Amino acid sequence: MLGALVRRYGHFDSAEDAVQEALLAAAGQWPSQGVPENPRGWLIRVASRRLVDMLRAEQSRRLREERAAALTPREEFTAPEPGLSRVAAEDDTLTLLFLCCHPELPPPAQIALTLRAVGGLSTAEIARAMLVPEATVAQRISRAKKRLRGQRFGRPDRWRLRLPAVLKILYLIFNEGYTASSGAGLQRAELAGEAIRLTRTVHRLLPEDGEVAGLLALMLLTDARRAARSGPGGELIPLDEQDRGSWDRPAIDEGVALVTEALSRRHPGPYQLRAAIAALHDEAPGPEETDWREILELYEILVLMVPGPMERLNRAVAVAKVHGPRAGLTEVEAPAGELAGSHRPDAVRAHLLEEAGDWREACAAYERAAGITLSLPEKRYLHTRARRLREAHGPSGAEAPAPHTNPAAAEPRATAEPRATDPPPGA
Repeated sequence: MLGALVRRYGHFDSAEDAVQEALLAAAGQWPSQGVPENPRGWLIRVASRRLVDMLRAEQSRRLREERAAALTPREEFTAPEPGLSRVAAEDDTLTLLFLCCHPELPPPAQIALTLRAVGGLSTAEIARAMLVPEATVAQRISRAKKRLRGQRFGRPDRWRLRLPAVLKILYLIFNEGYTASSGAGLQRAELAGEAIRLTRTVHRLLPEDGEVAGLLALMLLTDARRAARSGPGGELIPLDEQDRGSWDRPAIDEGVALVTEALSRRHPGPYQLRAAIAALHDEAPGPEETDWREILELYEILVLMVPGPMERLNRAVAVAKVHGPRAGLTEVEAPAGELAGSHRPDAVRAHLLEEAGDWREACAAYERAAGITLSLPEKRYLHTRARRLREAHGPSGAEAPAPHTNPAAAEPRATAEPRATDPPPGA
């Protein structure tokens, strides 16, 4: 047996081990199953299979080691000087982020690929975030990978040109972490934390860029409220009912300082304006002290820069607070038509209808929104709002009591294309 294997395969030591394993297999099987008609052939066949498996495993191990060695920076093979620690020259995740934002890729493909490769979102989550079919996202990712085949890993040339796409994607990743688009949890703290970490890295690279500072400020000011946004059972707590004493004051102070310094350069961008809105909410001692007129003024500027449906939906909430719920309802209709398939327009509409005293229509809108959202905490909140309204009025249809939650005082969260800036809780 050993001669047959060595003659065919070589590798004397490995062939000897394979022969021993074949003999052990025979000793275990033959007493109960009987001796085969050709015992020698059976043993050689079993030994050959074991040897081939061992050789393949060895080859795979060697290839893995060679690949790891090729990818390891040269300085990793030498010890650092005494008293010094080795630190990575660059953040590999950030490098991957810039690679995914290759200028040859169209912006939708950049966003989809980065959310998948860097943010770790599933194809379905990306589709909901971008408001497109799941199959479309899958095609974008596949084509983007093909376009990037053979690209060198490292800081790209002209990487500043990729900065707008990088910021937009970091913004999307943070939003998914701050308010998950689906699942049993309201938040994905690790995802929001990773977005903040990467944005800090970009800010260290570009400390003078106002929009980078604005985005970091927006994330810090929004994430500062994270601990107060849900109760012990994971239920959603609206902004007006949150314990503001549990907000992260150091994060708020850092965010306010960042956006104040950025706005002092007198070239505000969308991220700086959003951060300024978040700062107004965070600095207010309570919901009654929130300066909604200034918030509305900031939204008026923002929608001129970014006239997207979510920006206009956010503005509608501010309009409702300043000019009344009926004025806000009028402003909701136009962006709602562009957000088919999203539960947020109905959630905003429900709160404004409740404010206006139209409890039957408010219940219907709450239920419609609850039927669309894939977030279980939001779904439970919306069903609860509808149930409380029905219980408050009963079959007699009496007038509604004072609204439970002021719709315009909804939590101002960091926004991206698929999300409203904290319209009413759960919206």
